[in-house]
Amino acid sequence: MNNNNALLIIDMQQEDGFVLENFDTVVTHTAALLDSARRQQVPVIFTRHINQADGSDLPRGEPRADDGGPSSYRAGTWHVEIIECLTPKPDDWVIDKGRYSAFHRTDLDARLKTLEIDTLIISGVLTDVCVLSTVFDAFALGYHIRLVSDACTTTTLAGHYSALLIMANWVYSLEILTCAQCLRALESRDYLSLTSERPDAFAHQPPEFENTIARLHAHLARIQE
Repeated sequence: MNNNNALLIIDMQQEDGFVLENFDTVVTHTAALLDSARRQQVPVIFTRHINQADGSDLPRGEPRADDGGPSSYRAGTWHVEIIECLTPKPDDWVIDKGRYSAFHRTDLDARLKTLEIDTLIISGVLTDVCVLSTVFDAFALGYHIRLVSDACTTTTLAGHYSALLIMANWVYSLEILTCAQCLRALESRDYLSLTSERPDAFAHQPPEFENTIARLHAHLARIQE
């Protein structure tokens, strides 16, 4: 793995309004990635999704509480803080955002370019929302992306795999790899990853969805051998 990497951890916050699949495993894998990145002096970036307490910055249709403010990720509450076992260190970056993508209305791109970062290792939540949006924006901005599949999750496994398949089909600068393989890469050891061989490589019709997930699993299983 080259020296122009940064680890970007999306929205691993205290907010508990969603029940997430395999979240404990995702936390464990994220902690391992953090430890390795820090030892290898790879820049670490956390994002926090934060909505203004009065609801003034909410996009159209965003759920609101009875007082008109946001129903989740409310500024000034403990819910917006990074979970304790992943607490950022002084040298880590914390980027606050009010939309799904880590690049929307933030200085993330400018800061990455200042450090000549060209590759983002991405993990976090939710796979089919903020992770997906960030990956597409990173691709549009010219970054190479390494997505750690088992360090991401969302509210359902169907949503998780749907997002992985969409990204595998259309993000041409994307590698998907497991935490174990990413740790090897961070340590400058040989590693394996899944890259799309062609556009729409995981195309499927609705009745084929389970078989397509199995095909994705088969690819990921092979890269762990």
